Amino acid sequence: MGSLPHIVEDCLGFLQLYSDGSIFRSSDDVLDFKVSPIQDNSVLFKDCLFHKRFNLYLRLFKPNSSTTTTKLPLIIFIRGGGFCFGSRAWPHIHNCCVRLASVLQAVVVAPDYRLAPEHRLPAAMDDAVEAVRWVQRQALISKDDVVVDGGDAWLTGVVDFDQVFVVGDSSGGNIAHHLAVRLGVGSREMDPVRVRGYVLLAPFFGGEDRTGSEEGAREEMLSLDLLDRFWRLSIPVGENRDHPLANPFGHGSPKLEQVKLDPILVIVGGNELLKDRAQEYAKRLKEKGKKIEYVEFEGREHGFFTQDPYSQVADQVMQILKRFIIENSS
Repeated sequence: MGSLPHIVEDCLGFLQLYSDGSIFRSSDDVLDFKVSPIQDNSVLFKDCLFHKRFNLYLRLFKPNSSTTTTKLPLIIFIRGGGFCFGSRAWPHIHNCCVRLASVLQAVVVAPDYRLAPEHRLPAAMDDAVEAVRWVQRQALISKDDVVVDGGDAWLTGVVDFDQVFVVGDSSGGNIAHHLAVRLGVGSREMDPVRVRGYVLLAPFFGGEDRTGSEEGAREEMLSLDLLDRFWRLSIPVGENRDHPLANPFGHGSPKLEQVKLDPILVIVGGNELLKDRAQEYAKRLKEKGKKIEYVEFEGREHGFFTQDPYSQVADQVMQILKRFIIENSS
């Protein structure tokens, strides 16, 4: 009689992988971030199905009453969670998107994506592309500012599809990078949608060689063991952290010298385990002639913006985002 299956990977008790390949995922897939949804009547929100095959939803956020008579820019916000956790409905993600919509006077699209290890990479990347295609379909059926069958009235006549920005947090920042590479400068395959720039908030990149910040003190929310576990659960079976979807400069990764990219902004906390990777990413892209800006907030840990988007330091982030959008709008 064989031995009973045993746990081989355990993510905070919410996600467990067993030796026979079976997976336990808590039905209460909400980590204790000690936050509640903000009641902000200046922003409306609703959920929309964007990927019927995989039953994936996105959440739309729209300013209740815009302070401008012109059409609003659109922000695609890709949340984090180590590719293994997360939802558009998590309180801190919801609050972050409300804050973005309110301060930036923009419509925010926050898509979910399939989670690992049930759906390993590149599933999340593919779902992000599909979310952009959903926006493209909205743009194509919104010509002449008339709502037609299948169009969403929250977008038709409201959004300037020529002014789209992608903001990715943590693993969402990783996805944003791959979107930038996939779509290229001008995002021509998504016409008439035009992505003007990408914001990577502490992008979750990996690599087999350790960095100084990874070998430093653990953070309140993150440890190196947890980051490694996320990679083991999310990258294709048999691969390591130098896989192209983990390490943008790993073996087999695209030669970025040959790839034209739209402007990129990288924001990271000075005390993050991921800081050195984000800094190296920005440095190497700048050396390759890309338009990229790196901003570091001294003493801050991972998620300092998304965990408390109404904090004083978050106000500073919002001003940087506002400037980035203005500078890179047509």
